[in-house]
Amino acid sequence: MPEEIREKSNFIWDAIREDIAAGKNDGRVQTRFPPEPNGYLHIGHVKALSVDFLTAEKFGGVCNLRFDDTNPAKEDVEFVDAIQQDIHWLGFDWGERMFFGSDYFEQTYEYAVALIKKGLAYVCELTPEQFREYRGDLSHPAVSPWRDRPVEENLDLFERMKNGEFPEGRYTLRAKIDLASGNFNMRDPVLYRIRYIEHHRQGTRWCIFPMYDFAHPIQDAIEGITHSLCSLEYEDHRPLYNWVIENCPVPSHPRQIEFARLGINYTVLSKRKLRRLVEEGYVSGWDDPRMPTLCGLRRRGYTPAAVRNFIERTGVAKVNSTAEYGFLEHCLREDLNATARRVMAVLNPVKLVLTNYPEGQTEYFEVENNPENAADGVRKVSFSRELYIESDDFMEVPVPKYNRFYPGGEVRLKGAYIARCTGCKKDENGRVTEVYAECDMESRGGNAPDGRKVRGTIHWVNTQDCLDAEVRVYSNLFSDPDPDASGKDFIACLNPDSLKTLHGCKVERCLENASSGERFQFMRLGYFCPDSRDSAPGRLVFNRAVTLKDSWGKQHKG
Repeated sequence: MPEEIREKSNFIWDAIREDIAAGKNDGRVQTRFPPEPNGYLHIGHVKALSVDFLTAEKFGGVCNLRFDDTNPAKEDVEFVDAIQQDIHWLGFDWGERMFFGSDYFEQTYEYAVALIKKGLAYVCELTPEQFREYRGDLSHPAVSPWRDRPVEENLDLFERMKNGEFPEGRYTLRAKIDLASGNFNMRDPVLYRIRYIEHHRQGTRWCIFPMYDFAHPIQDAIEGITHSLCSLEYEDHRPLYNWVIENCPVPSHPRQIEFARLGINYTVLSKRKLRRLVEEGYVSGWDDPRMPTLCGLRRRGYTPAAVRNFIERTGVAKVNSTAEYGFLEHCLREDLNATARRVMAVLNPVKLVLTNYPEGQTEYFEVENNPENAADGVRKVSFSRELYIESDDFMEVPVPKYNRFYPGGEVRLKGAYIARCTGCKKDENGRVTEVYAECDMESRGGNAPDGRKVRGTIHWVNTQDCLDAEVRVYSNLFSDPDPDASGKDFIACLNPDSLKTLHGCKVERCLENASSGERFQFMRLGYFCPDSRDSAPGRLVFNRAVTLKDSWGKQHKG
């Protein structure tokens, strides 16, 4: 754990210190991260898993990885594998402590039987419609005509439920707590329901499945979890968590502590909504670089350091809040500015012909790989009479304060020469196809021999020594900063310009064998990485991770 994190504190760590001082759990700290394997982890999950893993590390404890697979409807081994990969990518590890909620189905069933025998659970015949009808309100208690069913009858029905004798929805097992409670989670909540569906690990062995609120505290207690750290929406569920712990013969008594979830603007973090984006084809998959999933962020070019830095700097709070997506990008820029290799690429090329440069001549210039890190060294870049430059680096009639090529104007060709524009060539549609300029052959390295000032510097690639590439330019997936707000159709908030694909781009030859784990700064254009799915030798595809311009950093400077 970095020292700057170790020295910080938050209300969770303060509570744990109090427990240690009071001698609880013999000073032991054990947490767990319990993802449901029905989708891919997103940036919101990183808040939870960071709190879980860093808290354990802070106090010299351990953190379990436990897959909450008690609801098999959407669960799949694909998600189990992906979640493990994402957690390892972030730099966290659970060692040998990986479990599945379904590992405890037998014990959970036995605890349910124990509750029935104590008169604290009963088999209910209310249909889902009747359940809602009899739920009551703050002025009226809930109702169940089956609450006083005899213990022996409850035991018989519950066993027959397990044996598959009844259809789905025919019966549920409910806790007998308080039908008049002001906390609706305590109004005899359902503990088990019948589901005829194949489980990804248990197959068809079980046709009754425990509800999360019943299974989770039992799993925590069996594993010896000392502190069950949950997001804020479980605060009202804590009395039920404690009730289960107190009334089942579990081996330990964990403590539940809630913290605020992470929200980010210009995106959605609802797994249901993310699934809809994937299944209805609004994105190319869970790893689409516009998605807030970790596999999507990784494919776009985000680094573990940037994601963890963002999470750590948003802090641990008791009140929900929304972070700015611009801050996440700011954290990425900070990391890539220090680590990304600088290269030249031209996304919208037009040919530049240096009319006074010798035909057939090639020379080489040394360029720093990363000015922020001299240890990255330099590379040689070839230069010849014909180059590619960005089409918007030339204007026939310049606007005010335009410091790039225009007839009569001078610019520096990055690391090479100063050149003066002499004109251009157009096609029959008036589109510029070539720009002409003359090199100041005395300005090798980009310095004017007479000390004259040249304001503009542009990048370039050698037409004789470059590669074709496809470049995907990404923006926010949503144009609305709050697409997840109640009452909104989040699909209607999608940004139609969230992806622009550029073909015929030109990049330095040094990128020929770039791997998906590498990130580059395309000079003046932004930070990019090879696409992990589509890029290959002979077909280069780069994704823009983030722009160079940092509007968030300027707004929050100081």
